[in-house]
Amino acid sequence: MLKRYHTRGVIEAGCDEAGRGCLSGPVVAAAVILPKNFKNSLLNDSKQLTEKQRDKLRPVIEEKAIAWGVGIVWNERIDEINILNASFQAMHEAVDALREYPEELLIDGNRYKPAHEFPYHCIVKGDANYLSIAAASVLAKTHRDDIMVKLSEEFPGYGWERNKGYPTIEHRKSIQRLGSTPYHRMSFRLLPANSNRAKA
Repeated sequence: MLKRYHTRGVIEAGCDEAGRGCLSGPVVAAAVILPKNFKNSLLNDSKQLTEKQRDKLRPVIEEKAIAWGVGIVWNERIDEINILNASFQAMHEAVDALREYPEELLIDGNRYKPAHEFPYHCIVKGDANYLSIAAASVLAKTHRDDIMVKLSEEFPGYGWERNKGYPTIEHRKSIQRLGSTPYHRMSFRLLPANSNRAKA
């Protein structure tokens, strides 16, 4: 069972990101403050849920949350500052988007670069242990998936509506055949070193 809080009596926002390992598109983070009495038997780490389950949970979380925010950092910025710093920036933007500030942050993972004065806790596998982080993981994933589906309409042929920009065989074969797009992360290895990439 997921935990309701890390520190009793403190307003906590769970934070998580989606898309760090992708070859294209933005990295997206979410921050969520849940009410103390929030219950949902379906809510879990977004990676443990099906797409239909995540899509079902998203409106529930957005309606019931005390506050929620989403931060988006695009591929050009990822190439400038690297994916780790871009993930931190997306989390900062997600927290800034909250209509109510928390008293502390619960961060999924083992690293964070703070941009606010309130304390934070880095929690490995936090999305599988805390309700607020699990809720943030669902929002980050669903918001990012929506972006990639829209981008797939602009650049068909890469399968982004299915692979969401992750380095699948389908995606890499498409890059080899069609070349890169303005949404690809050029600081990432888009193809194995021995592959010949088509010119964009």
